[in-house]
Amino acid sequence: MPIEITMPKLSDTMTDGTLVKWLKKENEKIKPGDVIAEVETDKATQELEAFEPGTVAKLMAKEGEKVPVGGLIVVLAKPDEDVAAIAKAAGGKSGAAPAAAAPAAPTATPPAAPATTPASPPAPVMAPVSAPAPAPVPMSAAQSGRPARSSPLARKIAAEKGVDVNSLQGTGPDGRIIKRDVLAAGTTAGKPAAASAAKPPTAAPALPAAKLEAKTIPLSNMRQTIARRLLHAKQTVPHFYVSIDIVMDALLNLRKAANEQLAPTKLTVTDFIARAVASAVVQAPGVNASFTDTAIIQHGSVNLGIAVAIEDGLVVPVIRDAQTKGLRQMSEEIKQLAQLARSRKLKADQMTGSTITISNLGMYGIREFQAIINPPEAAILAIGGTEARPIVKNGQVVPAQVMTISLSADHRVIDGALGAEFLSKLKNILENPLAMLV
Repeated sequence: MPIEITMPKLSDTMTDGTLVKWLKKENEKIKPGDVIAEVETDKATQELEAFEPGTVAKLMAKEGEKVPVGGLIVVLAKPDEDVAAIAKAAGGKSGAAPAAAAPAAPTATPPAAPATTPASPPAPVMAPVSAPAPAPVPMSAAQSGRPARSSPLARKIAAEKGVDVNSLQGTGPDGRIIKRDVLAAGTTAGKPAAASAAKPPTAAPALPAAKLEAKTIPLSNMRQTIARRLLHAKQTVPHFYVSIDIVMDALLNLRKAANEQLAPTKLTVTDFIARAVASAVVQAPGVNASFTDTAIIQHGSVNLGIAVAIEDGLVVPVIRDAQTKGLRQMSEEIKQLAQLARSRKLKADQMTGSTITISNLGMYGIREFQAIINPPEAAILAIGGTEARPIVKNGQVVPAQVMTISLSADHRVIDGALGAEFLSKLKNILENPLAMLV
């Protein structure tokens, strides 16, 4: 009997996968452990391994094709079988025979195949025109017999200078009279409309054409999953938000001193925050929980999710048992997972099972934001940037480096007091960072 390999379920939310690249060809022999293809799931691009020896008889899916979980993607001939006969039995000349859909019948087909989205796209209606027709010469309000359309500032300046706005030709949007039209008309009150028309205001220099392109971008598996999960989270999880300001001077000084000793290894602010969050969770374990219909599940370990932006979406690699890991170990693991995330090489077990997540946009200059909870977690922390702000210390206003952290919490699990307690403990750890080195 030939070996039929179907699209595996590589993540807990996966319903289909895209065959990105075949790494083996038809009639090529393979052995257990050989990587035969790269598959894009809703979270990452993963390698597909063979578990039995054989020869590739027929590739049933083409590169770039989306296949539902359980759908047939390749047929292997066993070592003692006729490869040609197996390939003929598989049928079809293309990589994905129509018969390949049969094994996937019990699996629900995605509601709308992305392949239909970009097919025969409508002509873009916003495409720039290379040679626009000359615009008609605008008439003044006096010539058209209609009241002048003018901005409030233009009317104010006209009243001060004694200019009749009805005698002016507007150069603003839709012929509206704006400030420059009034200023160009001069300061002489009662100037006849003809004189104004004889000397029209100087046209503003044309702006360079914007280099924009109208296009339709098909949704990737990842983007569809992000959209579906975040919509579900916002609709079903009762979010509430609390924020706190943290003075970061002591932490930044400690980081600078540590990096001088550890060079070329560098500890980032995110490393310190991750270590502090794990410690704060131990002190306020109620935030490390999930909601079910019959109970609140409080987790026995801190599986810390770190949101990582990649080219077409967002993934959340997980640091397991974060409460047991020191600062340097935490830093090394964060860097490794982030690199795997950006190269789309994360495995399923490296991005599932998180119990609380942090999302840091501080490097983009964002001061404060609120993140959407990632169910089944009950909390996510939004990290803003560190900036110089005035604070009151010992009755004096002094400058300090301050960061704002916001907690988004599931109110079914976390009450306001618990959320505030957790942030208070996190603030204490970050403002007294030497304890993180112990």
